[in-house]
Amino acid sequence: MSATRSQAQINAKPFVFETGKLAEQAGGAVTVRYGDTVVFAAATVSPTVRPGIDFFPLTVDFEERLYAAGKIPGSFPRREGRPSEEGILTARLTDRPIRPLFPKGFRNDVQIVVTPFSADQENEPDILAVNAASAALAISPAPFDGPIGCVRVGTVDGKLTLNPTIQELEESELDLVVAGTRDAIMMLEAGARQVSEELLVQALELAQTGISALIDAQEALVAASGKPKMTWTGEKVDPAREERIAAFLADKIRARVRNADKAMREQGLDELKREAVAALVPLAKDGQPADPNAITEADVNLAFDNVLKKEFRRAVLEEGLRPDGRGLTEIRPLSIEVGLLPRTHGSALFQRGQTQILSVATLGPSGDEQIIDTLSPVDSKRFMHHYNFPPYSVGEVRPLRGAGRREIGHGALAERALLPVIPTKEEFPYTIRVVSETLGSNGSTSMASTCGACLALMDAGVPMKAMIGGISIGLVLEGGQHRLLTDIQGMEDNYGDMDFKVTGSDRGVTAIQLDIKAKGLPVAVIREAFQQAKDARLFILNAMRAVLPAPRTELSKYAPRIETIKIAPDKVREVIGPGGKMVRQIQSETGTTIELEDDGTVRITGAKPEGREKARAMIEGLTKEPEVGEVYEGKVTRIMGIGAFVEYLPGKEGLVRISELSTDRVNRVEDVVNVGDTVTVKIAEVDRMGRVNLSIRAVSEGGDGYQERQRAERARYQDRDERGGPRRGGGGGFRRGGPPR
Repeated sequence: MSATRSQAQINAKPFVFETGKLAEQAGGAVTVRYGDTVVFAAATVSPTVRPGIDFFPLTVDFEERLYAAGKIPGSFPRREGRPSEEGILTARLTDRPIRPLFPKGFRNDVQIVVTPFSADQENEPDILAVNAASAALAISPAPFDGPIGCVRVGTVDGKLTLNPTIQELEESELDLVVAGTRDAIMMLEAGARQVSEELLVQALELAQTGISALIDAQEALVAASGKPKMTWTGEKVDPAREERIAAFLADKIRARVRNADKAMREQGLDELKREAVAALVPLAKDGQPADPNAITEADVNLAFDNVLKKEFRRAVLEEGLRPDGRGLTEIRPLSIEVGLLPRTHGSALFQRGQTQILSVATLGPSGDEQIIDTLSPVDSKRFMHHYNFPPYSVGEVRPLRGAGRREIGHGALAERALLPVIPTKEEFPYTIRVVSETLGSNGSTSMASTCGACLALMDAGVPMKAMIGGISIGLVLEGGQHRLLTDIQGMEDNYGDMDFKVTGSDRGVTAIQLDIKAKGLPVAVIREAFQQAKDARLFILNAMRAVLPAPRTELSKYAPRIETIKIAPDKVREVIGPGGKMVRQIQSETGTTIELEDDGTVRITGAKPEGREKARAMIEGLTKEPEVGEVYEGKVTRIMGIGAFVEYLPGKEGLVRISELSTDRVNRVEDVVNVGDTVTVKIAEVDRMGRVNLSIRAVSEGGDGYQERQRAERARYQDRDERGGPRRGGGGGFRRGGPPR
């Protein structure tokens, strides 16, 4: 098997493309290697159109294989199942810059399957996935107007750097993924620690250099191994018929488009489409089909969408008018409430126009952290944002089948936006979950979720480092003209050229996501969009601050409380006990949850303060070194001839010698105490071997004198073994382990 290779240099490391060795029957198959991370992509296009659809059927699957990182799946069958959230996000990252580069109206199925074969835990496979998918499409017969390149930009020692390692990203102020053509940006995805818009623009300019190098390498691969592109003719209406339909709709559609109410606007447009069909489509007569050259209902449907899009774009570009009558930079009316749900830990209702989000925050112990079983070296997550999009939010009826790719993507975007301002585990030792319910949708629900989630966290008393807001900027780009639209709604997203989401604080940006329908954007337009987004974000933050200016100083009374104490690291095993027996006993007796870390950190979680206090006392008792003179309540656990053993602290016993049971003479231990009795004891002695001797007598006498009594006792019974063994000497007895005296 002969292989064709090409490569680029990114951050002084080879980025290698290879084809011709694997999956020869796929439309295009490419392996990409960077460091020791290897990702394979296969792209296949169907030769026929899928009938009865009005969308481009592109499917991108990122098939995680844990063997790539030397892991065995943790599930019961020990094999990979449904894609993880991380895998779905990587698939979306790959899909978004590729989709706009297919011809409009293309209806053939295209499937891209991306599989990581090796993960070195230094270089993220997501960047390789985008490049591998692009290269596989570029050499396949699919009518893909690529290739594209994709790089990551971060900061290393304060300097912008291409493709930093996973370890370097942990300290980076920025994690920016950029995909684009040689001259324009196709997709952005970023998380950031409140960085400036100017730094982001500089990062885009640096990214363009890496993208160009990757495109050069892919074009070399295409030149050597590319297959001929398939011929395809788009679905079009005859120009003469389209002109007649457009003439009928021209004046009528303008009035129907301009309506601030989404439902009324859509109803009016549906009525207009029916009018056009009734007026322009001839009926079949006498069972005979209509004139084959006459306008059909399919013609009207296709032309109607074209006329509607043209009218929307014309109004924006020529008149600066939007469907709901707003100005280009105007934000829809805001309505904000917090604390509206009585028994949740924190809640907020954020509404912008007809987009309405209910966000609810819940706090839990560290044991509630999400376990992650993916290629990532990270194995758990303590802050989670989940987004739901039920059908009633857009007035539809459809089955509920759990979170789909849209829900996971929108939830992850808001999570990324808020993560930089979430307090650390040391500052706030809770697991934090926010759920955003979409109650009404008319554009940019992810940005409304960001605002609502931030307010819900503040309402819950989470000490956020800053308040975060978000806004989406749209674009109409045509004939060298462009108009940016602040706070886009559904129609503007559908018929516009861009959905540019930006979140951040007063200080800077925390997350961005750019999706476009055009064949790329110049950096100058993105710079302008950043400024427009910043102005809108500050306006929204002021509105949020007017309702809840700062996080609440106290947690909800229904939220669990977590107390943190420190013990000596070598005492952790004593608290756990054999097989976890001791920690389970503490939890059972106190109604709390106990979490221990190797460094001696102990977190006690419980709703009732008395339970937390009892657990703290038990743990401190277990780990505290006994000191002579301390008094405890204990329980008699064993009785022997020489005295009684008392558990004065959980798991800790001491001996009360028979002479220390009472001030009176005691002949039998059972005359004074029995197993199960509760007694008050004082620590009288800790011997050289660490054994603890207790005294009941010293408590009742209110004084000491233990050492003097023991010396006298030893003098009287010097012929007895310290623990009541056989008498030494006299009677020819045997010494333990030796010959007779």
